[in-house]
Amino acid sequence: MNTAFKLMKFLVLAIFILQTKGTVHAQQQLPVVKGLKDVYASFFPIGVAVMPQSLRDTAEVALILKHFNSLTPENAMKMGVIHPDENRYYWKAADSIVAFAQAHGLKVRGHNLCWHEHTPKWLFYDKDGKLVTKDVLLKRLKDHIDQVVGRYKGKVYAWDVVNEAVADDSTQFLRNSLWYKICGDEFITKAFEYAHAADPQAILFYNDYNTERPEKRERVYKLLKKLLDAKIPVNAVGLQGHWSIDEPGEQDLVAAIQKFSSLGLKVQITELDLSVYPWEKERRALRDGESTAFTSDLENKQADQYAMAFKVFRKFKNVISGVTFWNISDRFTWLDTYPVKGRKNYPLLFDQKLQPKKAYWEVVKF
Repeated sequence: MNTAFKLMKFLVLAIFILQTKGTVHAQQQLPVVKGLKDVYASFFPIGVAVMPQSLRDTAEVALILKHFNSLTPENAMKMGVIHPDENRYYWKAADSIVAFAQAHGLKVRGHNLCWHEHTPKWLFYDKDGKLVTKDVLLKRLKDHIDQVVGRYKGKVYAWDVVNEAVADDSTQFLRNSLWYKICGDEFITKAFEYAHAADPQAILFYNDYNTERPEKRERVYKLLKKLLDAKIPVNAVGLQGHWSIDEPGEQDLVAAIQKFSSLGLKVQITELDLSVYPWEKERRALRDGESTAFTSDLENKQADQYAMAFKVFRKFKNVISGVTFWNISDRFTWLDTYPVKGRKNYPLLFDQKLQPKKAYWEVVKF
């Protein structure tokens, strides 16, 4: 072997060793991704909404078990899914989520027992297609709650009993749903009474969105105070947390938590996601030229908004008893189809590859 060849071989080996050391050193410098549930262990549980298929995905299961200690079935316990026909229940999806949670020592929030959406048509109509009477509807509601809450008694620690009963229209108090048209506000009181009777140990929530907007905050407060004054067994309030980079502001968020906790109720953030688009209620098509890019500017604004929200949550750890994210990662969220179908949203702490985003680092940095 000539001298030139030996020298070349030595140089190649030396470069390889230096590169390898550099790579190892770079890997050692990467930040350690801590589990959200561990970071917030002294504050409150950190939950996530799931679908059964996520619990069959190895990567998503690993992410769930690392970061979350509470599960909410995203759709599996909604009335239209779990009770599609009067004399038929579909338990498989909900059972699989509860079983997974029990196998891994996770808490379960039940979502939900009474809502104006995801409600099967049979509930409100008789065999002739006419609206049923109040007595019939309340009996059907009781039967439903008895079956669902009874099945998961001791396995589901909390229930969103009544969901979104306050109207979007600021000139109205309660939503003019079929529940209200048939029963007046009695469907609300009865739902809580039925749920409490079915599982006296369960924590019972009223759950709603836009609760940080002052005018709706006041109407939700009015409903809760009315229920409490009537000795209805409502224990807590769920602030859904479907927010954006534009709202809520810190002052409004603080005011909402203070207002509701002043009633002696615990507060949970039950459906947290933080859209990079302004909040919209009505469904619409994607507009020509409408950007769907997750720009660095949007990324920074989202990180700042998440940082603000969790700073407030930590401040009120004595009244906030849980924070639940609505979906696992940006890989799939309900905002991919609502309000603009086909517009990719990026509302969560983990990206489409299940990696932590800038917002994640802001949430764990305190």
